[in-house]
Amino acid sequence: MSRAFVKEDSGFVPPGHFGLPPRDDPGYDAAAARALIEAARDANTASAESATGYRWGEPRLQRHVRKLLAAAEALPEHEQDMRYIRVARRFLG
Repeated sequence: MSRAFVKEDSGFVPPGHFGLPPRDDPGYDAAAARALIEAARDANTASAESATGYRWGEPRLQRHVRKLLAAAEALPEHEQDMRYIRVARRFLG
């Protein structure tokens, strides 16, 4: 589609495809936390917020983000995604 036909100022952010389970799934919050961190790494936070229903920094997701951060930091240094680690720390900050 031509960019001439895209209304960029509308404020609407289409939800992305984040592979989220149904909201009533017990693993939803963990998946939402992962989606938010991965989207932030890719500069797409608004789409993840729209898809998950959670805002950046949501206290309910902090324990999940701590687990994601710990796993990311536990990787060998040459395998670490430093952008992912930075955004996870920022989420918790």
